[in-house]
Amino acid sequence: MQGAVARVCMVVAAAILNHPLLFPQENATLPEQDEELVARMRQHEERLKMEQARFEEELSRLEEEPEETSSEEGSSWYFWSAVSFVLFFAIEVSRSQGGGADAAIRPAEDDDVFSEGGSVTAGTVALDKDALSNFCDNCAYTSARENWRVRGFVEGFADDLLESLRSACDRRADMEVGDFVGVGSMFESWKVCKPLMCDLIVPFSPPDPYSFQFHLWCGPSGDMPPDMQGCGRIQVARLGEDEQGCLCGSADLGEDVLCLLHGKDEPPRAGRSPDELLCARNTRFLAKDQVMKWFQIAVTKAWGRISYKYDFELNFRNLDAAGALKIRFRSGKVVVMNLIPVVQLEDTDAYFVSHFPSDGDGAPDPCWPLSFAVYERNLLKYFSKRLPQNACHLHCLRIVTFLHRKQTELTGKSGLTNYHVKTALLHLLLTEGASAWSIGSTELRLRDVLGFLQRSLHEKRLHHVLIGNRRVPEEVRVPEMFREAEPVNLFRSLVLQRELYAATVAHFHEMLRNAPVLIQEYTSHLSNGALHRRPDASL
Repeated sequence: MQGAVARVCMVVAAAILNHPLLFPQENATLPEQDEELVARMRQHEERLKMEQARFEEELSRLEEEPEETSSEEGSSWYFWSAVSFVLFFAIEVSRSQGGGADAAIRPAEDDDVFSEGGSVTAGTVALDKDALSNFCDNCAYTSARENWRVRGFVEGFADDLLESLRSACDRRADMEVGDFVGVGSMFESWKVCKPLMCDLIVPFSPPDPYSFQFHLWCGPSGDMPPDMQGCGRIQVARLGEDEQGCLCGSADLGEDVLCLLHGKDEPPRAGRSPDELLCARNTRFLAKDQVMKWFQIAVTKAWGRISYKYDFELNFRNLDAAGALKIRFRSGKVVVMNLIPVVQLEDTDAYFVSHFPSDGDGAPDPCWPLSFAVYERNLLKYFSKRLPQNACHLHCLRIVTFLHRKQTELTGKSGLTNYHVKTALLHLLLTEGASAWSIGSTELRLRDVLGFLQRSLHEKRLHHVLIGNRRVPEEVRVPEMFREAEPVNLFRSLVLQRELYAATVAHFHEMLRNAPVLIQEYTSHLSNGALHRRPDASL
């Protein structure tokens, strides 16, 4: 009797643990009209009811039988029942948490991916090995040769432009501009699509006696909104002031008391207005829109001083992005460069970025997104030294970003970006062995990248590869505060915007369907020599 009761208790516990309300998934915001999901839930409920009825029948039968089990056997049975229950509970808990950064990475399989948009998945898409090989060979040759020339030209021109900008600024009043740092696909050697684009971040700092103080989403204050994960605020403060300001500005110390932080003739907290320091209205927090206006005016003045030395046209591509420049040569060739004003986070290689080139609507003022682009570039360098010669990881990145760009030209923008693709690749590099990335495994690894993205879209969860990820090697030197922080979901916007999520899923599945044709067409285009043009004499 007692054994039967214990077994019934286990069945009830199983029903409770399997109930979706106990362990809700993060992607529980699926459309209400998902009939397939509702049908599966009903079938699951029916099975639980049948199991409960079967055990109730067994319970009734056992109540009529004499208990012949000895106390020793009963205690043994209770022991193993308890062990089974604990194991069952552990399995259920681990399954409910399986969407974490580590558990989400596994090879793509047809029955393990999201196929809402159709029957084509990362595992079933038809990829021709010869076409992939030709695509990789031709793209690697073309991009490597041309990218080095373009990078050399852009770096030289950026040096000249920024030096002109510094000479035009008042060093005692204007923001101080540092040396640029190259980031992104051109400097990570996986850029394929035209026009050739170089992203250069340009650090700046306030003039003396001012400094920047930082308030991170993962800092001790923890006052950032939940949808601003990965962001921070930048406060402009005078040297020696804390967040509350100098004591001389908040207390009546008398005429005979001199503040050692402020001069005798300098009134407390006087001098530069918040607008002059590029702050948001009525605050001491740095504003992105103010920074963009300042930087655009400064770049325009700098170009006016050196334009006579260059034989090309320079225009702003986007008035909302201060340093989005387009260079057009007499030959018609176009090179795009993005000079992005940033603020360096103390002595780290993390930077607060005014905007990302691929952003539509960024974080509102005064929140600044934090970029780890330098650490990501270093992580790719770390793998390049340890992977087999001619490894296929950059080939996979080129192919997927190429497919994404071509699909965007066909159906318009979606919530998927090249940064998401790179993040998926870096997650896989951190989990797959080095030998898995040999050039002969291009097709398999490409399916893995596509499958990882597909599962991430299904779960509406793609964690930042460096934040809260202990798998990142120590050699990359990511600051400990970010390694220990909670993971940041890059797909959070998809969770909050149902229409954007539906459009992104449709975009991805359409990309999978078109992948074989796009690769074959582009490979044929390359083999005909259409892209092997004479190098431009201007570069």
